[in-house]
Amino acid sequence: MKIVQLLPELNEGGVERGTMELSRELLKMGHESIVISAGGKLTRQIEADGGKHITLDICSKNPFTAFSRMIKLRKLLKECNPDILHARSRVPAWLTYWANKKLQLPFVTTVHGFNSVSAYSAVMTKGDSVICVSSAIKSYIQEHYHTDEKKVTVIPRGIDLEKFNPENVNHDFIDAFIQKYHLNDKTIVTSVGRITQLKDLETFIHAVALAKDTIPNVIGLVVGGVREDKQNYFESLKTLVKELNIEEHIIFTGSQSQVAEIYALSDVVVSSSKKPESFGRSVAEAIAMNTPVVATEHGGVLDIIRKGENGYFYTVGSSQELARKIEDAKRLQFDGYMYIDHNFSLKQMVGKIVDVYKSI
Repeated sequence: MKIVQLLPELNEGGVERGTMELSRELLKMGHESIVISAGGKLTRQIEADGGKHITLDICSKNPFTAFSRMIKLRKLLKECNPDILHARSRVPAWLTYWANKKLQLPFVTTVHGFNSVSAYSAVMTKGDSVICVSSAIKSYIQEHYHTDEKKVTVIPRGIDLEKFNPENVNHDFIDAFIQKYHLNDKTIVTSVGRITQLKDLETFIHAVALAKDTIPNVIGLVVGGVREDKQNYFESLKTLVKELNIEEHIIFTGSQSQVAEIYALSDVVVSSSKKPESFGRSVAEAIAMNTPVVATEHGGVLDIIRKGENGYFYTVGSSQELARKIEDAKRLQFDGYMYIDHNFSLKQMVGKIVDVYKSI
């Protein structure tokens, strides 16, 4: 099959990474992969893997240029003559939906998040087949758009088990990281992700302050970059750490590229999002590295964490409950790699997506 994936841009992000991984795996299976976007740093990887990237502005929300861009897209699709169109975001989905009116090519959409309920967002339910990345997303679109059950398929985001494999970690990096941040003989509780208000790092910091009473050697590791527009928030977090007098228990490491190693050296990973995560890729990745996770009890993580086996849930904003669950979670032992392999592997994801393609 010849598959065209369409998304706004190809910079960092879960959708972008998923598109790149799907392209690579489709090529391994002998399919032809084309990605259309406005460009970005991941385009080089798409092409290095053997795929084709076509640059077209399907990112802009400017309504005055939408018609001309749709005409360009229609011409492009006619030249490519693909077997499947797969839109992964709202603007590309609308442009594809209208460009495809005359072409009538099989059209797949993937709903990646809890988009605002509106006519604009409804386009993600207009595919011949609609993929949802979690049961929570499926329930959401069926509640608000009454999407036909027959055309909805839940396919969780797949975890790359070559990258997130306890056997493949870079021990030199881990040793250097532990030495750099003086983490020897520490209980390491980690939050991974960009520093934003939605991550509710205040609750994480308060929980570490409480946990140190029963876990004196606890270190709260905050791993993630800070965008310019979040600098004030970041400063407020550093102020909170000082006010709680836990400067020795909280470390901000900035962005880190070797995330698998960060999970591997952690005793517990915390996902403290205020808003429901559509899937919870970081939760699945941490579990694959045999590290227990404590997460807020909503969204896609409900599909991933098995309470008392590989992690726990806590109520949004409850630092006391989080502190207790951290202590409980650090005692858990399990084979997370095999659990993710059986339920959330990249291989499984790709196979299920190809089945959807074939069905339409």
